[in-house]
Amino acid sequence: MRVRFIGGESGGDGSPRLYASDRDTLIVQGWKAPTVDRIEIPHRLLAFAEAGTCLTGLHDTGHGTFMLSGVPVDDPEPLALMQIPGHEAAVEIQAGEEVRPDAPARRS
Repeated sequence: MRVRFIGGESGGDGSPRLYASDRDTLIVQGWKAPTVDRIEIPHRLLAFAEAGTCLTGLHDTGHGTFMLSGVPVDDPEPLALMQIPGHEAAVEIQAGEEVRPDAPARRS
């Protein structure tokens, strides 16, 4: 799997971060949670999502972060690029499409 850095609050050498994959999914790097398929990310990380996309499966913790469930990333190629510190992990999620109530109807 190949990944492309989208953004993160602490720039190119910090985290949490967002990545796009060549599988039309998002890779989200965040703080480890009690289970391997979950991470915790700050609300502010969503500001880096590309226009028209959204993150799915978020659960608000009530203290400025979201818990996010996904498939743990274990592919060596993206992990080498991401250089994730020991207290963090990454999960792969489906990229959701932004749907706004005030958007014009889409044609099929």
